[in-house]
Amino acid sequence: MEARPGNSAQAQLEALLRSADPASLRPERHLWLIALLHWLRAGPQPHLLMPALTTEQLASLPAPVWRAQAVLDALDADAGAHASVVALLQRFIVHNDATALLADFGFTARPAFWSEFAARLRLKLLPATPDTSDLAALFGLLFPSADDAAWLVAVPDPVLARIAALLTVQRAPNAPAEAAAGEAPTQRAGQDIAAHWRGEIQEAITYSVSQIRAAAFSPDLRRRMRATSEAVEDAVSPFRQLAAAWEALQPQLQAPVDSGLPKADADGAALPQALTYFRALLSACAQAVRTVPEHLEDNGVSVAIVFDATQLGRRIARVETLLGCLLHANAARGHAQMLGEFVGIASRRRSIRALLARNTSLLARKIAERHAETGEHYITRTPSEYRAMLFAAAGGGLVMGFTTWGKLGLLGLRLPLIPSGFWVGMNYATTFVVVSLLHWTIATKQPAMTAPAMADKLSDLSDRAAVESFVGEVAALIRSQAAGILGNIAMVFPVALVLGLAMARATGHPLLSAMHAEHEIRSLSLLGPTPLFAMLTGLLLFASSVVAGWAENAFVLNRLDSAIRWNPRIRSTLGPERAARWATWWRSNVSMMAGNVSLGLLMGLLPALLAGFGIAFAVRHVTLSAGMMGASVASLGLGVLREGWFWWAVAGIVATGLLNVVTSFYLAFRLALRSRGIGLQDRRLLNAALRRQLWRRPLSFVWPPTEAP
Repeated sequence: MEARPGNSAQAQLEALLRSADPASLRPERHLWLIALLHWLRAGPQPHLLMPALTTEQLASLPAPVWRAQAVLDALDADAGAHASVVALLQRFIVHNDATALLADFGFTARPAFWSEFAARLRLKLLPATPDTSDLAALFGLLFPSADDAAWLVAVPDPVLARIAALLTVQRAPNAPAEAAAGEAPTQRAGQDIAAHWRGEIQEAITYSVSQIRAAAFSPDLRRRMRATSEAVEDAVSPFRQLAAAWEALQPQLQAPVDSGLPKADADGAALPQALTYFRALLSACAQAVRTVPEHLEDNGVSVAIVFDATQLGRRIARVETLLGCLLHANAARGHAQMLGEFVGIASRRRSIRALLARNTSLLARKIAERHAETGEHYITRTPSEYRAMLFAAAGGGLVMGFTTWGKLGLLGLRLPLIPSGFWVGMNYATTFVVVSLLHWTIATKQPAMTAPAMADKLSDLSDRAAVESFVGEVAALIRSQAAGILGNIAMVFPVALVLGLAMARATGHPLLSAMHAEHEIRSLSLLGPTPLFAMLTGLLLFASSVVAGWAENAFVLNRLDSAIRWNPRIRSTLGPERAARWATWWRSNVSMMAGNVSLGLLMGLLPALLAGFGIAFAVRHVTLSAGMMGASVASLGLGVLREGWFWWAVAGIVATGLLNVVTSFYLAFRLALRSRGIGLQDRRLLNAALRRQLWRRPLSFVWPPTEAP
């Protein structure tokens, strides 16, 4: 007679439980536990195991929770299986080392990207063995899925109490089996498993406290922590006292659970004085760690320091979690939540994408933090600032008109590929530096600089005013870009045209042949590769802003301004007053110099380098393209205005300006968002606010309001 599905599922469960053999070898016991957890995760449907459950009950909890309850019910009905499972679980606790799991799971020794990348790659590609006594190494086999966290924290308190009873019931030691497995026998009959586990947690806290103290006294973190007073000693004082406070607290925690030791209730009342003092020290330590980012914002961002501060804060939180497992009125609930956190850690620990996201976030902060100040200068908010931007952009266009003919002259020398690219890049770099020193502007350099300044407004998106302020910044940026591009083009085209006509009059013939001039204009056409080249040029604009942010952060972090001002050799060479002026100037202009020089060299050298590999790439910068068109019209005459391909080139220049701005701003803004940890939900909120602004006040994106907001 064929078995019904329910009977089949129940028989499968009973067979699994009866296969538990506490006398088996350690890897076999671990394999049984792995099989049990896999059954909880992907076993039969709960209604096949518990037919009395209603549809509403089944929907109220995840399926693994109902399967766990079915396991407990089956153990209660089978005394033999119950004894075997209890013995196996308790041997699992007694004969495995939990310290590394409880204290060090999820922490990395140093922020070495490639070593961590290799470790995660090994976890993904190489199989793990269950023949280990290290619970941290075994955890990934027991809980391989990130979904395990959801059902672990959803287990109801009555089920948690029944599971805890399995682990803490008194049992007699099985000395022959333990000796056969190569394990030390338990010390006495009816060993108190709860006391053993409390000892493991206390050992983990001892380890964590030593790690916290050592990390806090590292020179880099110690100098950057602030307290209520300015003295460094006040900031590290809680860390110095932490170990002694823990030593004083341990004797009280070693008492049995039912010995009358006060526990932390919902209000934190009735706690022993030693515990209150220890937790106060932990809170002071956490407060000191939170001051590290404030110091970095003022003095430069170091990836290593941010990493160490983050890990230190997480270790302090881990101690609080372990204390909760010791002292919480519902210790089983605290353990379930801790296991859920560990599952998330294990999932991230296996994820190479999470590693890349964490490291790019650290690098983004390093690059973008200093740019938030620089970018403010490029955003116009009032009509007077808007007119000033038009004037500054016109000045930039004036200089770029000369740059256009400088480039044509260098190309006319027909130098070898790389030297030609280098000198063209130096021509660009010199122009960009001169424009910046004259306090004029090149429009397409603005977006990559302004994006971090805008993201700096997003520190608190829960505040509607902050979101509206950000939308106002976007409108200000767009109209600033419009003013910048308009001012650049309005000046660079006529300047390049007039210079071309003047040189043709002086020499008696156009400097550009008609064929060359027509080729230059046709190469700008919207119908060709111009849009792609414009986007790649936007990438170069963003790359230069990355170099600028990195250089300024490195300058501030290494206190090079102080070195220029006070270094004995520099002071003796320049003199005290000049050294002070140089220090101030470089502090203010290092970002400008690094960004402009790197952009110029990228625009000059990259096309030459790619051409050496047979890859065609031309820089499509809106201001340079407009200047090149003006120089070409000087050779072809105004009759070219009747040609259709000329107007396709005009459309190409419009598209070039748009793609230059959009590409560089998008990349820089994504970098700034990542540096501040702004997620997808908040980005959707911002997009909705932008659409409202565009619908209600579209002119704000074109012309500034009469009064500043």
